[in-house]
Amino acid sequence: MAYLLQVDFPHHGPFGEEFSNAFIDLAKNISEESGLIWKIWTENEQTKEAGGIYLFDNETDAKRYLEMHTKRLESFGYKDIRVKIFNVNEPLSKITKASFLN
Repeated sequence: MAYLLQVDFPHHGPFGEEFSNAFIDLAKNISEESGLIWKIWTENEQTKEAGGIYLFDNETDAKRYLEMHTKRLESFGYKDIRVKIFNVNEPLSKITKASFLN
């Protein structure tokens, strides 16, 4: 079973290319996380939000990462961090073209 982790928080910049350049080392670090299948980085300059959607291959690693990443975000000065973990319904997700479930 796959587990989806959703994280978002108020973010006042940077955005776009500047955001990408600022967090490239963090992205490389996150790519090495145990159990991580992928991460989609999210940002919305209009609503001043950023975050990510992560897919893990097990709940233990998703919860471990959530705890560690929340502490990291807080150390960067972020507050009002919103998080959720969902079980992925694989049969329905396959029908709707979820490519991670081949």
